[in-house]
Amino acid sequence: MSQIESPIFTPVRIGPVTLRNRVIRSAAFENMAYGNKPSQDLKDYHVAVARGGVGMTTLAYASVSRSGLSFDGQLWMREEIVPALRDITDAIHAQGAKASIQLGHCGNMTHRSTCGCMPVGASSGFNLYSPTFVRALREDEILALVEDFGHAVELARAAGFDCVEIHAGHGYLISQFLSPYTNHRRDRFGGSLENRMRLMQLVVRRVMEAAGDDMGVLVKMNMHDGFRRGMQRAECLEVARELERLGVHALVLSAGFVSKAPMEVMRGAMPLRTLAHYMDLRRFWWLKAMLRVAGRAVIPTVPYRDAYFLEDAREFRAAVKLPLVYVGGMVSRRSMEEVLDAGFDALQMARALIRDTDFVNKLRSGACERSECRHSNYCIGRMYTLEMRCNHCVDNLPPALRREVDKAEERWSH
Repeated sequence: MSQIESPIFTPVRIGPVTLRNRVIRSAAFENMAYGNKPSQDLKDYHVAVARGGVGMTTLAYASVSRSGLSFDGQLWMREEIVPALRDITDAIHAQGAKASIQLGHCGNMTHRSTCGCMPVGASSGFNLYSPTFVRALREDEILALVEDFGHAVELARAAGFDCVEIHAGHGYLISQFLSPYTNHRRDRFGGSLENRMRLMQLVVRRVMEAAGDDMGVLVKMNMHDGFRRGMQRAECLEVARELERLGVHALVLSAGFVSKAPMEVMRGAMPLRTLAHYMDLRRFWWLKAMLRVAGRAVIPTVPYRDAYFLEDAREFRAAVKLPLVYVGGMVSRRSMEEVLDAGFDALQMARALIRDTDFVNKLRSGACERSECRHSNYCIGRMYTLEMRCNHCVDNLPPALRREVDKAEERWSH
């Protein structure tokens, strides 16, 4: 069968690692690591994505420590799960794709019942979404967490991963230190941007040391936080330049803050009925009530369009020389080629691969030009409670949720 000729399907290097093409399954949370360890569902999904033609697939949101866990279905990096992770990477490699794992710490976005302690962050305060009080990390704890990142990379190496992706965006711990919205410290980790970057610098230096000369290191970072009191583009450009100076192999350019501007990350409308429907009533009764009363005020809609971050990302392309990975609204061959033509080295996608794990192979064969994802964001509303899944893969969807999905698909698919 003839194949479509496109730069999408040409090899690309990320540090010492060569991918067979420029499509990376982004680190969108799967919620399939039941009991904080790999599962057959997690393996089956990523192997299907690898078989479906991507250059690399990324296991999402693995915490470097117990204190960094947000969910019961989230990976927690420790020695005992290495054999199960190796089983997954071996199976991915058998399909011709590379394997990456995103490493991070949620900071204040958790609850004692999940992370086993009072949640910690850049500064003390109150997390409305848990709800719980949060305390600021002491300096000795910060330095211990830096070592946790390094150890997590060493475990990833033992598990057979080709790359690691450090999560420094979206309002999680490193992002909480970077952003003036969440960092009110008066020590050497707070105040000026130079000080607010210090945790990131320590983590990246330790990660690069652990990665050695045969693992690729990507960093996911914000181009802006998405609201007035957060990081703006000028400071984020300085962060990108500093990451380049530190020698990381690629940046993944994103935006948004899960506790303040969540839909800036994903665009469109959060499906509030879906989100509330799947929430555990015993634990989140107050949040379900709040969503019903003031959902759109708490999680406002941000209009969706294909390649929605491209205009912002072009400024970063002009400012740094290292490889850049574009993410955001990658659902058609036309927009993917537009991104690569603009000088980006690779691209990430998730929702198109949640809708159809074979999407990349279908693009290459000419069987389709565009994903059948219609941007209802059902998968996002569901994944905080159950395993990630597209509404088209769910039988007997409750009528109220079906109406919400249909309305969103009609609005955003045009």
